[in-house]
Amino acid sequence: MAKPAKRKVSGSGGRPAGGRVTPKGTRSDRPGASTRYTPPDPAGVKGPSPTWVPILMFALLGIGVVVIITNYLGVLPGGSDNRWLLGGLGLVLGGIITATQYR
Repeated sequence: MAKPAKRKVSGSGGRPAGGRVTPKGTRSDRPGASTRYTPPDPAGVKGPSPTWVPILMFALLGIGVVVIITNYLGVLPGGSDNRWLLGGLGLVLGGIITATQYR
């Protein structure tokens, strides 16, 4: 069985279908001004954190971990003492609190 012949469809005005619909050169590269309302930035929004915030965070976490480990090894003055352990945990907690302030 043979395939039927394709029909050629012409556009309006005698132009072939599939041609340009809009005139050439009507596209602009910039979008027009929006008429939608854009609310202002809230007053409480702040910029990024200063560089010292993550440095302080990692320093507190690192020193706290080192104090806890050296406490269990008995290297610190006074041997293994709960005061060193609490101090190390306090430093780690300070690092975690500093991490919540990082933007």
